[in-house]
Amino acid sequence: MTEPVTTPDPAEQQKIDTSVPHSARIWNYWLGGKDNYPVDEAAGDAYTEVFPGIVTIARSSRGFLRRNIAYLVSEAGIRQFLDVGTGLPTAQNTHEVAQGLAPEARIVYVDNDPLVLAHARALLTSTDEGATAYIDADVTEPERILEAAAKTLDLGRPTALILSNILGHVADYDQARSIVTRLMDALPSGSYLSINDGSRGIDPVFEQAQDAYNNSGAVPYNLRGIDEITAFFDGLELVEPGVVSVTEWRPEAGSGAPEVVAEHGGLARKP
Repeated sequence: MTEPVTTPDPAEQQKIDTSVPHSARIWNYWLGGKDNYPVDEAAGDAYTEVFPGIVTIARSSRGFLRRNIAYLVSEAGIRQFLDVGTGLPTAQNTHEVAQGLAPEARIVYVDNDPLVLAHARALLTSTDEGATAYIDADVTEPERILEAAAKTLDLGRPTALILSNILGHVADYDQARSIVTRLMDALPSGSYLSINDGSRGIDPVFEQAQDAYNNSGAVPYNLRGIDEITAFFDGLELVEPGVVSVTEWRPEAGSGAPEVVAEHGGLARKP
């Protein structure tokens, strides 16, 4: 096991390209963060001009993840988390939610954006009882991710794999399915899979905005049908209410009737 906080090689060794908008930085901008550049703000503003609802989707996605983690810690007893494609640190990150409920929780973040790397060093702290580590790797390298994660997590114990808004960056659907399978195959019975991604078939204006973004030269993000998102959980036991719009996944009491958004997700247990 590692020390409470593990950081990768110095971020200065990696170049941050500020001439091309990057999805992690645009997402941060929509969430109200400051870790972005003018090119990201311009791309984000151009997107919201076509589809203002993207800000709601971004924030609803964060709420879904927070409720997933709370369930995993408080009801499922999970104390280990592998968060692949974490994005830029904002409020209520995985380690903050998990360790706020269980200080001994251990979290490994995975991303390959140099700006995420730089801020992971500064912001991803840990309780003394638990651990937080960061791996500089791509989602398409599951074996490398697992090897590095094993330095912080005991992969013989139940672990929650989080893939939040990352599989859309894998253009080939069969490859995305393979990545999920290879990661989950390495985890024991009692582990969980949390996925949420942008969905097609709900909001044509959103689809128009995303298609335009993908054609702009930025790193594309591929929306998928709800049946395709659901299929990522094949062989697993979905936690109620299954794969739904992220606003409909166990909304907090008193929050009112949830607005259906074109972002679907679910949580499932490995039998």
